[in-house]
Amino acid sequence: MKVERHSKIVELIGKYEIETQEELAEYLNREGFQVTQATVSRDIRELKLTKVQAESGKQRYMVLKPQGTFSDKYIRILRDGYASMDMAQNILVIKTVSGMAMAVAAALDAIHFHEIVGCIAGDDTIMCAVRSVDDTILVMDKIRKLIAE
Repeated sequence: MKVERHSKIVELIGKYEIETQEELAEYLNREGFQVTQATVSRDIRELKLTKVQAESGKQRYMVLKPQGTFSDKYIRILRDGYASMDMAQNILVIKTVSGMAMAVAAALDAIHFHEIVGCIAGDDTIMCAVRSVDDTILVMDKIRKLIAE
């Protein structure tokens, strides 16, 4: 239950400008998670959320990005192993250099795209279950941007 709640929190703060713990608790309760303010406070600490200024000028919760080599390492693995990608509805199929699918799938998991539910990797192919067709298109754009940087 905690993993699902944490996943939903990351999804909600990505979708809405949530300023307070109480507001986050309301969103979670609407989504079927019965939480208290104390639970939300603990979740915020465990997820290492931070407040940043949103475009609207308000404060909002965001996932604190790891600094330096952690995310850079996974992006480098993604770049080095990536060959191509295509979609079939909400399934994203990524082709990799032979033998790199497991490493690239692990890198995708570590990057934590909230749109990706999970990945299955073979030798040179990864199948990613994505939440929706629209999210699949969004993930493809994100991957293209990461590879191009």
